[in-house]
Amino acid sequence: MAEDWAADVKKYAADADDAVIATLLKNYRLVMNDRDSAYVALSDATERATVKTNFLKKKLGLTDGDDVLDAALDEVALAMKADRTKSRITVYYLLADKFGKLDLFR
Repeated sequence: MAEDWAADVKKYAADADDAVIATLLKNYRLVMNDRDSAYVALSDATERATVKTNFLKKKLGLTDGDDVLDAALDEVALAMKADRTKSRITVYYLLADKFGKLDLFR
């Protein structure tokens, strides 16, 4: 898949850190090679639960309540509502940025 994932992130975070994007791409390279898993369906409850559990809680180590995590997912979904496809890298970058966790990927 020849997507410019960094350009997609920078549509939403103009000053996005290229090193963080590169690390996210390295960590999720297998996922990003599959068209089905490269994008997040934020309107799907199962997909949201997976992102909340596996990325927000496990990867970022967040212990906030589900209401806070769900609000963050809603915020990202709203910001990206114009895009029919929501890149997993962009969603993850925006969530990590929101919670001040970009340093985990530097």
